[in-house]
Amino acid sequence: MCEECCEFATYEVGNLVGTRGTPQIIVRHEPFDHALVETSLPNSVGAMLDIAPVEPEGRSIWLILDESGGIFRMDADSGDCLQVASASLVAEPDHKPWVGHDLRHHLHASSDGEFAAVVNDYGRHGRVLHLRTGDVTMEVDGGQYHPETVPFSFAFANAAGQIVAIHRTLWNRLDVSDPATGRLLTERELKKPQGNEPLPRPEHYLDYFHGALHVSPGADHILDDGWVWHPVGVPSAWSLPSWITKNPWESEDGPSRTDVCARENYWDHGVAWLDDTRVAIEGIGDDDMIAGARIFDVTLRGKPGPLWRTDWQWAYELAAFAGPAGAFFSDGRSLFSSHPDGLSRWDPRGGARTAHLAGFTPSRHHRGARELMQLSGRTLIRLRIGAETEPRQLARTAVPLLSRSTACERRGRPLDARFGVASRLGLWVSSDHG
Repeated sequence: MCEECCEFATYEVGNLVGTRGTPQIIVRHEPFDHALVETSLPNSVGAMLDIAPVEPEGRSIWLILDESGGIFRMDADSGDCLQVASASLVAEPDHKPWVGHDLRHHLHASSDGEFAAVVNDYGRHGRVLHLRTGDVTMEVDGGQYHPETVPFSFAFANAAGQIVAIHRTLWNRLDVSDPATGRLLTERELKKPQGNEPLPRPEHYLDYFHGALHVSPGADHILDDGWVWHPVGVPSAWSLPSWITKNPWESEDGPSRTDVCARENYWDHGVAWLDDTRVAIEGIGDDDMIAGARIFDVTLRGKPGPLWRTDWQWAYELAAFAGPAGAFFSDGRSLFSSHPDGLSRWDPRGGARTAHLAGFTPSRHHRGARELMQLSGRTLIRLRIGAETEPRQLARTAVPLLSRSTACERRGRPLDARFGVASRLGLWVSSDHG
């Protein structure tokens, strides 16, 4: 059955109610150095709340936030640790958890190690500090409209040699500021109706809840893992240099803005940039999700799945394969997924799992030191990755989108048109055509 016929059967004359079977995971063993290094926190650090890499350093340098608000700079190789600042943690006593998302303090570090930010994920407040002086240089407020649904939208980036802070200022607005002074770099204002004029949406209005921000390795693009009503997770990406230097509306409706994919009730999951144009998104499907990775090129134009709007600009899907789940990381050559069953390494071109390390579940990636790191009590457990090879490029041409399985159920090879490809995922079931 071709893709068009499957879409017709699934959406025009029937309704897809589920899938059957599980997709094949290709395993191809390749050399993998799984030596782990453990470093204990010194007694000067209290109970740790969060940790962030200082990435340009070739060494394993980290900023640590403890329960008192102390911010420490630690060399995980030597064990040297020094308190560099103290942050007043902002409480939000009226916060109500949403689907298990409790308020949590999230530490961000600028790439030059000069600035840190402590923001409240699933809340609305945060602060930026200059680590040389210890001064608070910015107070950030993401607005009061449903902040409990997303991590606080914040990221540092090095834009043409200038460190900038990207932060949510309303549920549907992001801004860029100079973290040293708080000066706004993306000043703009929506036109407001005059007098008794009707209230159509003004030009550049964005109906979108901004979520977690992910900056590409070279700061060419930024991905926003947000959502739209009703709700649908729609990660979006755009050019960071264009936003800062050319068009302050780039994050709303600029020429480079593209929606990556759409999934009902699904956002705040694994995301990893492979390079400055290709990004891996966790989860395959539109609403009935299957563990896996989808690879998109945000500079190429694709088409939406059959459920989604054709008048939006969509990224081009290069590949998709079953298996990866949990947090995502990449060294430019491989995709890594961290799941409760351990760490897996994947080939993003063919979708094969090339290595697995049971029991190691990292939550942080230090690009400069080429390390993945797991927090275990007061111990940092680190794994060196990717040092033996150069990044391998994924061709910007059509490639098989899902791994093949020899397992078939009735009517030959089963298809699932929700993924935009003739995917051998298992039996599709229509409520009208059984």
